Amino acid sequence: MKRRVVVTGLGAITPIGNTVPEFWENLKKGTVGIGKITKFDSSDFKVKLAAEVKNFDPTERMDKKASRRMEPFSQYAVAAAKEAMEDAMLDMTQEDAFRVGVIVGSGIGSLEIVETEYEKIREGKVGRVNPLMVPRMISNMAAGNISIQLGLRGKCTNVVTACATGTNCIGDAFRAIQYGDAEVMFAGGSESCICKTGVAGFQALTALSESTDPLRASIPFDKDRDGFVLGEGAGVVVLEELEHARKRGARIYAELVGYGATGDAYHITSPCEDGSGAAKAMELAINEAEILPEQVDYINAHGTGTHHNDLFETMAIKSVFGTAAYDLAINSTKSMIGHLLGAAGAVELITCVKSMEEGYVHQTMGTKEPDADCDLNYAIGAPMKRKIRYALSNSLGFGGHNATLLLKKYED
Repeated sequence: MKRRVVVTGLGAITPIGNTVPEFWENLKKGTVGIGKITKFDSSDFKVKLAAEVKNFDPTERMDKKASRRMEPFSQYAVAAAKEAMEDAMLDMTQEDAFRVGVIVGSGIGSLEIVETEYEKIREGKVGRVNPLMVPRMISNMAAGNISIQLGLRGKCTNVVTACATGTNCIGDAFRAIQYGDAEVMFAGGSESCICKTGVAGFQALTALSESTDPLRASIPFDKDRDGFVLGEGAGVVVLEELEHARKRGARIYAELVGYGATGDAYHITSPCEDGSGAAKAMELAINEAEILPEQVDYINAHGTGTHHNDLFETMAIKSVFGTAAYDLAINSTKSMIGHLLGAAGAVELITCVKSMEEGYVHQTMGTKEPDADCDLNYAIGAPMKRKIRYALSNSLGFGGHNATLLLKKYED
């Protein structure tokens, strides 16, 4: 028998705030965290903009020695996890450490250290390659460093499904608690690849916006959209078995009631053209929650600003919800923070939790005139006040990965 799972802690590092309260307040203000690339000289690049994390000091959340052994994606993950732990008021001296686990992924890991150390090899300086290159580079180190820093000795894994990583990690952590593998799980995603290699790769794929206007670069569902804006950051949530949370008097933000994951079996970068893979992921999450589609109030869309994603996700929503699709409140957080790749789904689930808590759907910033085939309510022009009982968060990843999480407003 499946156990109930609730959200009791939130942590985030984003281009518009390095804590959840700061991030949420800036979402409500419509703050756009996109700007000129500062991490490297982009003079030779067509892409000039990114959504960088700002004013982040890892030593505020970990000691200097530990931080120097981590790449930024791991630093972001640890910082977000520590905020989530504090927010959940989880005292590990009162817990069985083997029943508290971590599933935090990264779509890429560190391209930055690969870039830096390869340059040494190219210059014939093999002996000067950083001895920690491999443990700093590999994507599982977000989860590994969280485990070490917080003393979590339960299941410790990472899921890598490109842009669906954060959502799949949370979904797998949800299952771990449902079926008794853990009482508490730290789950989410982290990413930092705003470097020459990362931008050059996505630019060559023609996936990135070449706009030079930060306010018109990430414009999901807009008729003039031309790609996504590369972002960075981390999102971590604390998931907890309901009775465990009740017993320790935890504040409960919301209940996680559904998870769906599918593969398109279609193309390495494009979603399935009829949206059927994404539609099935939503259906699976809704069916697990044992509700009707029309009971869903809000969808935080994957909404990247690429032509195919926005069109096919819209088709998928219409397929699942029928005429009720036009009654949904839908938005894209990527319009303000860009695309955080492996961290996107986790930060967007946090957005769903806060939206549910306050009955507030933030505006899809930058988007002015929707594509004729993108004709749903994407919160364009103004935010919306709406009572939210059920909220969906969608993530779609290269390789045809589709993942959906369904939250419910907590009720005893």
